[in-house]
Parts: sequence; C-alpha cells; structure tokens
Amino acid sequence: MAGYVGDVAIAYDRDLGHVLFEHYAIDIARRATERSVRHMLEIAAGTGIVTRQLRNVLPKDALLTVVDISDSMMDVARAKFLPHEQVTFQIADATTLPFENEAFDAVVCQFGVMFFDKEAAFREVHRTLRCGGRYLFSVWDSRRYNPFASLTFEVLKQFFPLNPPRFLEDPVSSFEIDPIKEALIQSGFERIVVSVQGREHDILDVPAFARGLVFSPVIEEIRERGGVEPEEIVAALAEALKREYGSNPTRYPMQAILFEAGKP
Repeated sequence: MAGYVGDVAIAYDRDLGHVLFEHYAIDIARRATERSVRHMLEIAAGTGIVTRQLRNVLPKDALLTVVDISDSMMDVARAKFLPHEQVTFQIADATTLPFENEAFDAVVCQFGVMFFDKEAAFREVHRTLRCGGRYLFSVWDSRRYNPFASLTFEVLKQFFPLNPPRFLEDPVSSFEIDPIKEALIQSGFERIVVSVQGREHDILDVPAFARGLVFSPVIEEIRERGGVEPEEIVAALAEALKREYGSNPTRYPMQAILFEAGKP
C-alpha cells in the first residue's frame, strides 16, 4: 500500500493490527482453507497479519506466496516467519501480477482492493486462479460504521478546518456491494457470496490506537499543512474515542464486508 513506508509500517502493525485486523484475519484464513489448498496467493499482504494466520492453518507442505507494493510493509511481515515456513515474499502490483496462468488454488486479499483498480486486479486474480479456485477479499463498510475513519476525520477538522487530511476516506470508499459484484462477474467469477461482518473490540491502550491512526499515511498530510504537533492530534483523538466509546475498556465498533467468489 503506497504511503506505508518506514515508521508508518511499524505503527500500522503495532498500534492498529490487533484492533482492526487480527480478528478479521483469523476469519478469512479459516474460510480460505476450508477446501484443500496446495498453493495460495495473498495480495496486498501489508505487514503479514493475515499471512501469519494463513500459515498457521495451511498444511505444512502447502506453498504461500505473498505480495505487496510496499517494501517497508513487507520487511515487517518477513520478520514474523522462519525460513522453513514456506512463505515467499515478493514486491508486486495487484493489477499486474507476475505469475503464470492458473498458478493458485486460492487468492486472499484483506482490506487492499480499496487502494487499486478493482477491475484490473480482479482480472489478474481470475487469470492466476485455477479452475474451481476461490477468491476471498474484504473491504471496510462505510465510515458510518467505522469510527477509525469518521471520528478521526472529525478530529482532524478541528485542527485543519479548511483543508483536513483525507487519506482515511480511502479505506472506507468501497462499501457499495453491487458495483463490486458486477466487476467480479465481468471478470469471470461466479458463486459470489457476500457477508457483512460487524464486530466490537475492547481497546486496552487507546492512546496507542490513536497514534497508529495519526501516524498512518495521514501523517504526511499533517506535516505538509504544518502548524500542529501530531501528538496534539493523537491526544485529541484518544479523548474523542474514550468519550464516544467509553473507557476501561473502550468498546470500539467496526464493520467489514467479505466477498467470496469462485472461478468456474
């Protein structure tokens, strides 16, 4: 994912991973391995949160190939695996996958398709899937259901009323189900199943979570505008989260949409 470089990748993994991504990662890994898989591809793997769950449930002799466009994210992911675990990491663009036709039994992408051309990426997944293979991917629902976007944006507007940073609009931009289904069908997929997945998570360290949101690619927009210390925004966001969702613990709601599609 473009923008997730250097310390941003570390903060993403350390401060956001266990709140936003791990529970969904466990679920998508379980679903992806319900059928026999010999070679799986994960796209936009980021810091390896889903990768770790996939490797935990795949057969030991199954191959797992992992791609992302950010070398910084992949560096964090690589550190989570031992050499014998049969995980191959590769820098690659989701819209031009460097693999042979029908190379994989299953393809997984968690919270990545919002950041690239869906039609091109879906065609590439279809091309690289074997007949009978499955594609599983998730997107965030709208910002109405995901305060990491809506609440952060409101706090940012307090500091930058005329031109608030807008990066966190991107993750919640692909919540309309029908256009995604149509793009999958146009790419050749069938047996499309969609499930809406609402969750709550108890955030034990709210300032760390707030820091992860601010020190995402949003931080570049904050620094470009200047005039505000990022830690001031972190503190305001942490207070807003506690005010809206309580403290001890902060019960944080979120909602994702999971797509499962088959190649005939």
